[in-house]
Amino acid sequence: MNRQPITFVGGGNMGSAIIEGLVRAGWAAADITVVELSSDRRNALATMFPGIVTSESVLPCSAGVIAVKPGGAAQACHALAAAGAQRVLSIAAGISVATLQEAAGDHTAVVRAMPNTPALIGEGMAGICASDSTSAEVVQWAEEILGAVGKVVRVPESLIDAVTAISGSGPAYVFLVAEALTNSAIEQGLSPEVADLLVRQLFVGSAQLLGQSSESAQQLRANVTSPNGVTAAAIATLEATGLRSAISETVKSAVIRSREMGK
Repeated sequence: MNRQPITFVGGGNMGSAIIEGLVRAGWAAADITVVELSSDRRNALATMFPGIVTSESVLPCSAGVIAVKPGGAAQACHALAAAGAQRVLSIAAGISVATLQEAAGDHTAVVRAMPNTPALIGEGMAGICASDSTSAEVVQWAEEILGAVGKVVRVPESLIDAVTAISGSGPAYVFLVAEALTNSAIEQGLSPEVADLLVRQLFVGSAQLLGQSSESAQQLRANVTSPNGVTAAAIATLEATGLRSAISETVKSAVIRSREMGK
């Protein structure tokens, strides 16, 4: 990994998750600077990561990560470029490479990415894209940063909104299903504590099985669905109530919104 000094603009949940991943991967804390307006958050970050540099404004730097809300991404990119950053990775949703590149100017290479919240436990999934003029070295640098907290896939920018809709927003869909299952378990007479444990372990175990198995999700579903059995009856109800079309429309809505945010 190219462990050059790096400046994060934004030290919220996602920014701090990436910082934790970098430190865990062997990055020197002293080579990491975090720019945060909140003094309380700066103090919290200094406690979380002893040795890092915290600042209220962008200091001279050679590389940066934009981990702020979309509305502040272009301004952050401009500030990093003005401070000397030659490469910038943005994880701000919906903000295009062109917008970021315009803010950065001609002497700063920009990579856009969409990670997700499982990065908080080192199990993230991120899609990245860059302009044709961005060197392979810079793209690899961005991959290594995000690879410290999960897996990374390269996609054309035309598909980054789809990545946002699937893996970026996806944890919320999963948690909504978990919430609904927990409520249903309680409706069937189980205590909230037992219902919570059942659903949490259901998702943990199923996710690990999906991740470790060579079989597709479709086949794994078939494996547990005996003909005319309990699961078959449940699946038939899900199909009859339009689960597949609901998920398809959910993803379409997320793609549309992601595109709107980029305009």
